[in-house]
Amino acid sequence: MTPYARRGVHGQTVELLARRILGGEIPEGATLDLVALQSELDVSLTALRESLKVLAAKGMVDARQRRGTFVRTRAEWNLLDADVLRWQFEGGRTNASDRALLHNLAEVRAIIEPAAVRLAAERRTDEDLAALDAAIEAMGERDGDAAHAVESDLAFHRALLSATHNELLERMEMVIESGLAHRDRIVHSSPHSEDPVPAHRAVLDAVRDRDPGAAEAAMRALLDQAGRDLDRVGDSDSDSGADSVSDSDSASVEGSRSQ
Repeated sequence: MTPYARRGVHGQTVELLARRILGGEIPEGATLDLVALQSELDVSLTALRESLKVLAAKGMVDARQRRGTFVRTRAEWNLLDADVLRWQFEGGRTNASDRALLHNLAEVRAIIEPAAVRLAAERRTDEDLAALDAAIEAMGERDGDAAHAVESDLAFHRALLSATHNELLERMEMVIESGLAHRDRIVHSSPHSEDPVPAHRAVLDAVRDRDPGAAEAAMRALLDQAGRDLDRVGDSDSDSGADSVSDSDSASVEGSRSQ
């Protein structure tokens, strides 16, 4: 999915507002001053309203007569939306709500992936095995490149979900991927993480052997290792992720207008 920031002024405005809301700069229940935002961001009122429609569709804002446009409570946000998950984890900081969400996603993975890998072991095709083999091979070529490690790990887990040949499970990639990518950026930027290849290869070997029980056990071991890696890194997550959102946000929106 292409980040909104790559979609011109409209996209950058969406991401800027989303991150301000997710970061608490614009708190829950706050009413947005559209005139002030229009002036600050130097965008048209039409573009601003279109950006807010995107956030409204994701449950983050709403508009009512006499109240105007306001931020909805976190309980109403669509936290399973791929963009909302990505915005939550981007910005170069991991606050308390981000850490809680990481733990929540770890619990979701612990429910979904062991069950999914059992299906993958039963249903996998030669094409599925080729995709998993390619991901493992890429994972072994780390060379200290955190971005490469992240992408190869994501490719492996995508291929596993695809190997279930269950359309709904395949779509769970959208839920898992953002949190997994953020965790991977933290872990693979640290020199203290365990080699991920053996744990992933154990999963692949069980899938190749069509052994659902062994595949589930290997996946649970992999997830345990993932948890240990994250715990080992600890507070270093504040140094990972995308560039932080700051007072330069408005300048970035303005800069895109002139390109």
